[in-house]
Amino acid sequence: MNQPLAYVHPGAKIAKNVVIEPFATIHNNVEIGEGTWIGSNVTIMEGARIGKNCNIYPGAVVSAVPQDLKYKGEESVVIIGNNTTIRECVTINKGTEDRMKTVVGDNCLIMAYSHIAHDCFVSNGCIFSNNSTLAGHVTIGENVVLAGMVAVHQFVSVGHHAFVTGGSLVRKDVPPYVKAAREPLSYVGINSIGLRRRGFSTEKITEIQNIYRILYQKNYNNSQAMEIIEAEMEATPERDEILQFIRDSQRGIMKGYFSNT
Repeated sequence: MNQPLAYVHPGAKIAKNVVIEPFATIHNNVEIGEGTWIGSNVTIMEGARIGKNCNIYPGAVVSAVPQDLKYKGEESVVIIGNNTTIRECVTINKGTEDRMKTVVGDNCLIMAYSHIAHDCFVSNGCIFSNNSTLAGHVTIGENVVLAGMVAVHQFVSVGHHAFVTGGSLVRKDVPPYVKAAREPLSYVGINSIGLRRRGFSTEKITEIQNIYRILYQKNYNNSQAMEIIEAEMEATPERDEILQFIRDSQRGIMKGYFSNT
């Protein structure tokens, strides 16, 4: 249902049961899935691909050109998954030639005034509290929670099920399953509350805790800790995921609070 005071470009592809409120603007080369609600004063720009049953609140701008001087007008996109909510004044920029797309997964909640820059990949089930900001080329795993006013440096990765406390500056990669806090950002434990909410057993949570005790609380360097974890801890998907994340880290992982470094 399009309100007469909304502007929808004839080249936009709008599915059934989409509601577009007055004063919204939908540009050319946009696709919006069934059941999505577009609030007043939302701007959906060229290259947006929005899934089913999303809610986009007033003032949000999706698929604006990147705030990157290297961008030369290449045709790129923003992909928003199903059942995702984008609150007031959120900005999500489309990709550059690096990845050619910016992605936000299914079942995400992106709260007011957050910014997701070009070439970011945000996985399913993430929650970004107000004023969370991702610089370009950031990768966020599944079920990550960023509390209010978190700022993530470009090219940083945050692992699945991590929790980053409010006001944090994320300059290094944040491994899976952890809580990150303090300045500089440090390991302060695992995200046990979040893991319980998502059905992780007590035994599995204990296993993850034991892995991170070796990594962060035994005064080993990362290489030593990884050798011990691999030799002494039973091979499980979670153990292997943590080890692979550390091996793949380009910026290096955040330090442990207990290491005094």
